[in-house]
Amino acid sequence: MKKYLFLFACLLTIASLKAQPTPDPAKIDIVRDSFGVPHIFAPTDAGVAYGLAYAHAEDDFKTIQTSFLAGKAMLGRYSGKKGAAIDYVCQLLRCHQLVEEKYETDISPAYKKVLEGYCAGINSYARQHKNEVLVKQLFPLTPIDLLSFSVLQLSISCGADKALQEIFGGTIPLIDAFKPGGSNAYAFNSAKTTDGSTFLNINAHQPLEGPVSWYEAHLCSEEGWNIIGALFPCAPSILLGANENLGWAHTVNYPDKLDVFQLEINPANKLQYKFDGEWINLEENKAALKVKVMLGIEVGAKRKIWWSKYGPTVITGRGTFAIRTGALMDIRGLEQWYHMNKARNFSEFYTALNMGAIPGYNVMYADRYDTIFYLSNGKLPLRTKGYNWRGTLPGNTSKTLWTQFHPIADLPQYLNPAAGYLFNSNHSPFNASAAADNKKEKDYDPTMGYETWENNRSSRFMQLVGKDKISYVQFKKIKYDRQLPQQLRYPGNADTLFLLNPAEHPGISGLINNLNNWDRQAQVDSKGAAVFVIGYYYIVDKLSKASTGYSDLTIEKCVEVLSFVKNYMQQYFGSTDITLGDYQKLVRGDKVIPLPGLPDVIASMESEPWKDGRVKGRQGESYIELVRFTKKGAEIESIHSYGASNKKGKPHFDDQMELFVKQETKKMTLDKAEVYKKAERIYHPL
Repeated sequence: MKKYLFLFACLLTIASLKAQPTPDPAKIDIVRDSFGVPHIFAPTDAGVAYGLAYAHAEDDFKTIQTSFLAGKAMLGRYSGKKGAAIDYVCQLLRCHQLVEEKYETDISPAYKKVLEGYCAGINSYARQHKNEVLVKQLFPLTPIDLLSFSVLQLSISCGADKALQEIFGGTIPLIDAFKPGGSNAYAFNSAKTTDGSTFLNINAHQPLEGPVSWYEAHLCSEEGWNIIGALFPCAPSILLGANENLGWAHTVNYPDKLDVFQLEINPANKLQYKFDGEWINLEENKAALKVKVMLGIEVGAKRKIWWSKYGPTVITGRGTFAIRTGALMDIRGLEQWYHMNKARNFSEFYTALNMGAIPGYNVMYADRYDTIFYLSNGKLPLRTKGYNWRGTLPGNTSKTLWTQFHPIADLPQYLNPAAGYLFNSNHSPFNASAAADNKKEKDYDPTMGYETWENNRSSRFMQLVGKDKISYVQFKKIKYDRQLPQQLRYPGNADTLFLLNPAEHPGISGLINNLNNWDRQAQVDSKGAAVFVIGYYYIVDKLSKASTGYSDLTIEKCVEVLSFVKNYMQQYFGSTDITLGDYQKLVRGDKVIPLPGLPDVIASMESEPWKDGRVKGRQGESYIELVRFTKKGAEIESIHSYGASNKKGKPHFDDQMELFVKQETKKMTLDKAEVYKKAERIYHPL
């Protein structure tokens, strides 16, 4: 009977989707500014979502499609075995099934219209540009497809990929781009600013390209939606940004958002596990996979997948394990962001936060009413005391099967601290303001597992913020700082590198001198920065391979590191007298620019191998939005690492690169009349 009720509910869902009118493209304006950033204007929110989808597809249809393919467990049809691994995970986690079960009951009617508008925009673009479609079976797309990808993405951001890699012994090649990176977020109010304004730094350090790279847009409807900010592919609203009254930033946080359980298996039946003294059968299904092996040829495969009371379950030679995270119990994350977009004051914004649907991320908030706020957000379970919740847990008792979550009020948060500032750089939420204003770890449920560490960026910020009031110019200097603190917080005790005596090591004395004379600034003309970062990547590589002797560097190991740096420089550059800009580049198509920045400076940049011994920026400074709230409203400036378009040959493919490297910005406005007045192009989607 339940099966037929479920099918009936699905039919009702399909019928309701068909019944909704599609927004009229003729009433939607896509207004491109001089940098190609889309400003979307429409009478309704659904119309804005339609226009956003269409504009984003014009700029990056390929990435949008690969994201939807992952959410529909069809990525293997495009990218082969690597994509099939994601398809397997999506089915193992039951992302699509979860959305199908909850869509009608959990998503509000207003937001359903937004989702439908977005999907209509994507489908329209696909119909008009069939030559750009990667897998024709992907279309048409529905809101359920969109939310399925959101569930997959948020569950991976909570650590599902890492847990599965550990369970499988590292054999599943999950997509690196889904892994979260570092970020900075600052909020200052009139108690800290010289002009009485409120300042907000939005600076999430995401990958520069891929499914979690930033896309900038301005969304404006006649239903009260007016916001500038950034979003990921397949997001129908801004994920971080500012409207006329308020704005917020996100940074990645690390409380305990996911648990791994080892099931007690019946010796007589490997498909049964013990729970509260009874043997229970695992639910068994099959993941249907389609894998592209060569052009036009696909191979079908099926792999068994299991489910227990705890959630997705994996059988291995070392035991049977299950993972459990709140991200796989809620489909409303994107809807919460939509309500945050439309909030007009702190009360409405906090009401949106109380949905508790976004399973992680710090929230840094500021508004025109002189309010600043910080929340270390998370969908954190109410756990039974007495277990090691950071380790592998017994999966045989209801005592470990949590079903409820802490309300938002339980989580670490700050509202208008006396010092007048708040900050987070992926460090401890118990160091978010001046010492007198900081929360205490002991006052929170220890099973939440909040991080307590500091890093180079948090240490440097504390050196810079001082006790005096700060101007907007000084605020920007802090945000763009490239200076390492005197005491480093890198893995491997990197400070030891600066203890070498050049007279004792003549073969590498030049490198030692460059390090010792280095001002610890990550500038393109710095020789010391070049020596340090090449050595840094060598150490990180060794640590990633669990090589012994690199977690706490000795003098001997430092000599080894610098000997590697010397050989590397001579091999690829013919000299050991190179600068950071010689080694590290910002690369976009045929444009190559020397790139400043190091991992974990405030203006951070991590790089990956490129060619001829050079590296290119991979993750760090990417989209930056700086907001000054005055009594008149929001003054906004922003910059993107590349440009508005991801299509090579388009005029806005790389036109922000020079400004980005020079730490300059472009002015943005929420004023509709000004946007139209300065428009480069105005048109309707199809």
